[in-house]
Amino acid sequence: MPSITLTASDEFELGAYRADPASVPLGGIVVIQEIFGVNSHIRSVCDRLAEAGYAAIAPALFDRVERDFESGYSPEEVERARGFLKSPDWDAFLLDIEAARVALAGAGETGIVGFCLGGSLAYLAAARLDGFSAAVGFYGGRIADFADEAPRCPVQLHYGSEDQGIPMSNVDTVREKRPDCEIFVYEGAGHGFNCDERASYHPEAAKLAWGRTMDFLEENIQPHSQ
Repeated sequence: MPSITLTASDEFELGAYRADPASVPLGGIVVIQEIFGVNSHIRSVCDRLAEAGYAAIAPALFDRVERDFESGYSPEEVERARGFLKSPDWDAFLLDIEAARVALAGAGETGIVGFCLGGSLAYLAAARLDGFSAAVGFYGGRIADFADEAPRCPVQLHYGSEDQGIPMSNVDTVREKRPDCEIFVYEGAGHGFNCDERASYHPEAAKLAWGRTMDFLEENIQPHSQ
């Protein structure tokens, strides 16, 4: 269950998972879910960021449709989760992301990290919202649709070369339109390669991508002066 409640600017209340470091945070990170909700994988990402020194919040972006939705990765669960993408409300997602960012204001500068749907939203947030110092997107298939919009903060993107849902032509479009973004493609990795609960988990790519993510966050998020 979500550990906190966020209130968006339109007064909608949504759940979220929050993880805090043991000491003064280096900054805040908004973590954006896949289509599977704020499930154990997304919560583990928040926990991992907290262990690295960041305060992390994952807003439950599907609460406007179904409260507390989360699922695993069986074919049946994947099919059900895809239903949330039939008519995504990008503006509502951004309201909820902004609510998470505001909730992290006390942690210092804030970044955003997202996966799958969240990867696309991390880019969209970087392009349409103020207040983020860094954005990282993992396998965001819709980024190409928004790539004409310039990000307002540094952006790093990660893709798998064997992603059946994101052809390399999609990545090429992003590269062409956004030479200002840092883009990495991992050979042999498929969609969801960072998630160790999925059959597509690729340990080598996940380790490399996470290391690059942490370096990127450290480079672009300035911690509170000690």
